[in-house]
Amino acid sequence: MTSVTRIDTVRLGGQDGPEIGVQGFGSMGISEFYGDTNEAAARDTLEAALEAGVTLVDTADIYGSGANEEFLAPFLAAHRDEVTLATKFAIERRADDPAYRAVRNDPAYVRRAVENSLRRLGIETIDLYYMHRRDPAVPFAESVGAMAELVREGKVRHLGLSEVTGPELREAHAVHPIAALQSEWSLFSRDVERSAVGAAAELGVTFVPYSPLGRGFLTGSFADATKDLSGGDFRRHQPRFTGENAERNAALLDPVRKIAAAHGATPAQIALAWVQQRASVHGLTVVPIPGTRKRARLQENAAATRIVLTADELAALEPIADRVAGDRYPDMSSTSAAREA
Repeated sequence: MTSVTRIDTVRLGGQDGPEIGVQGFGSMGISEFYGDTNEAAARDTLEAALEAGVTLVDTADIYGSGANEEFLAPFLAAHRDEVTLATKFAIERRADDPAYRAVRNDPAYVRRAVENSLRRLGIETIDLYYMHRRDPAVPFAESVGAMAELVREGKVRHLGLSEVTGPELREAHAVHPIAALQSEWSLFSRDVERSAVGAAAELGVTFVPYSPLGRGFLTGSFADATKDLSGGDFRRHQPRFTGENAERNAALLDPVRKIAAAHGATPAQIALAWVQQRASVHGLTVVPIPGTRKRARLQENAAATRIVLTADELAALEPIADRVAGDRYPDMSSTSAAREA
């Protein structure tokens, strides 16, 4: 397995942004969605992240209904000057209905959400505050305008968006500079290349790919979510990871494994190296945020930043996304793909 001591750095959102590691850390799975967590191991993994130079830590108020932000609070208290903390608002949940989800972008909700996140995180300022999902019924002038007020008040330093199209990114950027765009981007998911990637490159917006490992499928850690994962794992409900779709998609991993063997690396590292290399392919800053709860996996992920794939290897990986069976979510209505022209 390729090893690494400390990863390189880039600027978030251009020269005025903070210096961060070229790979970040997604903390979602610590609190929910991917089965049980050993909290001591997860805290050790956060320490390993800083040791490797992984300084962008990503959470959201929806993860564990606030529990993920609370989990990060002691880590932030100990390492506030070393961490660039990103969190998100916009997906509303209800304690009396676990299945309930609603997208809220109205200014009153933005205000309430940021105050709650600041309280749970135990900090005075959020480094990067994302709109997690877009409600097209609320004009960007209102929702991004409300986010911009938080910057002026010192509650937030930089603004981000998640799952928006290129035209939407340009519209929001005209209201207030957007530092980062976070959307799913991996060997299995490339719909962001239709318009969002080009707009981000044009505007100098850092692209933050979430699920760069295809929620673990690209690593080979499971082949069929229904058969291989626990009952509480939400991947059991994602169309591309079950049944005939999973069987077809598993066959697409052969070139990933072959390239990994040639590099003395793991399939996960090749998948991450591909995402990292989108920076040079598309001419923009790319900071993926793989998640893990294990120190060894964190170190493995960070080491992928040193792998450079050849033109032939990139060509072998190029057809994969077009052959993937099944959507990213059972309901794609809140994704940018649903709003592409």
